[in-house]
Amino acid sequence: MTESAKLESVLPEYNKPLPVLTDDNRPFWDACRGGRLSFQCCSGCGHLRYPISPFCPECLSADFAWNPVSGRGTVFASVVFHQAYHPGFKGEVPYNVALIQLEEGPRMYSNVVGVPPREVRVGDLVEVLFDPVTPEITVPRFRPRGTAT
Repeated sequence: MTESAKLESVLPEYNKPLPVLTDDNRPFWDACRGGRLSFQCCSGCGHLRYPISPFCPECLSADFAWNPVSGRGTVFASVVFHQAYHPGFKGEVPYNVALIQLEEGPRMYSNVVGVPPREVRVGDLVEVLFDPVTPEITVPRFRPRGTAT
């Protein structure tokens, strides 16, 4: 049995929107599936960029490499949703969406798990964890630093 088939047999059906895998974003999602957070790093100026982009927003270079980052950060902003705007989220209301400021600089939207949504605060220290939602997609989420969820 392949690794993908094993994972598929234990995962519940995932009915939320999923990213469309492309040649440009596949290295990001492959790293997440491997338990790593990785971003494009400009070969010209060293700027870490996220979201994924064909050109560096600092120096406009098209050259880059994929570099792992720590996955540690701080909650920069957070909102609690009390309405499901997609049927897949119906059973999770209320839930939070947080903007995470990573230690290395980029910011990314995600969820903070392991605490009630209303208890997520700006300034909370968080670390990444990986949620395998399909055999191909593992979603990076965050938890309060130092906890196991």
